[in-house]
Amino acid sequence: MRLISLDVLRGMTVAGMILVNSAAALKYGADVDVSPILLHANWDGLTLADLVFPGFLTMVGIAIPFSMQHVDRASPNYGRIVTRTARLLFLGFILSNLYWFASFASGDWRLFGVLQRIGLVYGACAILFLTLGTRARLILAAAILITYWPIALLPALDGLATDLWVRGHNFIASIDRAVLGNHVFVKGAEGYDPEGILSTLPAIAQGMIGMAIGEMLIGRQGRATRSVAIAGAAMLIGGGLWGLVFPIVKDIWSSSFVLVTSGITILVLALLHHFLDREGRVPGMATTTMLAFGANAIAAYTLHQVTAGVVTWDIMLAPFGAARSALGDPVAALIPILIYMLLIWGAMEWLRRKGWIIKI
Repeated sequence: MRLISLDVLRGMTVAGMILVNSAAALKYGADVDVSPILLHANWDGLTLADLVFPGFLTMVGIAIPFSMQHVDRASPNYGRIVTRTARLLFLGFILSNLYWFASFASGDWRLFGVLQRIGLVYGACAILFLTLGTRARLILAAAILITYWPIALLPALDGLATDLWVRGHNFIASIDRAVLGNHVFVKGAEGYDPEGILSTLPAIAQGMIGMAIGEMLIGRQGRATRSVAIAGAAMLIGGGLWGLVFPIVKDIWSSSFVLVTSGITILVLALLHHFLDREGRVPGMATTTMLAFGANAIAAYTLHQVTAGVVTWDIMLAPFGAARSALGDPVAALIPILIYMLLIWGAMEWLRRKGWIIKI
């Protein structure tokens, strides 16, 4: 069983990831005034950029029941899971440290990153899927999210005053500083890694939430839209209320952040499922466009990471320079971004038409 809606939503998140990363490249690499919604919140809060990565992790979880529904749980092949996890970790380490490999003097290498988190979430969730039942996994996910709140409130190891509304002032960040030292993304006395050590736990919980939704879609076949939408709305509301006391912060993957972003992702999936997974429906142009990204999601992300600097090339900035006076920076900045996204899409569409799926 394969859902077009899941492939399309995966494609949308990959496209979104390229969009917001390219906007950041223009902002910090070419001093372009891009729309704030395309940049990550400085700490607490939520922008479009903050929805992309957790949305992808939710779908990692949703996809696991589909890919493993015929696996014999009495004799599962854990080696395959471990091997794939290791490949994701290795590729992620390479991509996180491209500049360091080019010049060791450029700074310190970084241990964690986006693909590393995807690998850890996939590995943990896949093993838990084969070893625990649905109810046990949901209890474990809830326990992680509930326990994570008081853990975040513990005194920081380095004595920094605890304030969850201030960047880096919490126990979660202090663990990264103590264990990883300078091998983090955010440097300094208040530094941490947004894909760091303890914050991986609620990310795994997000994957487990996704697995429950995947099982719901499989079990109820074409009648799951209403149930999925209700679950998504409940998480969105619950996370929003929790965010009043445990702020919605991507950089520590707060529990409220998990619920809000899972809820939004699941609501969008429910909408797509309603329209796209009907029997006999022929995918339209928009659907086919996103399928190119969704079918080779990791390949698209890897190609983007290797070529991320292209969006700041003079030849790409030329149409931006011509349009900025008439349109303003935020709108004109979309021109080089969309050209760059079209180039990545072209490569992925070529793979799709060839029927090639690059698996990591």
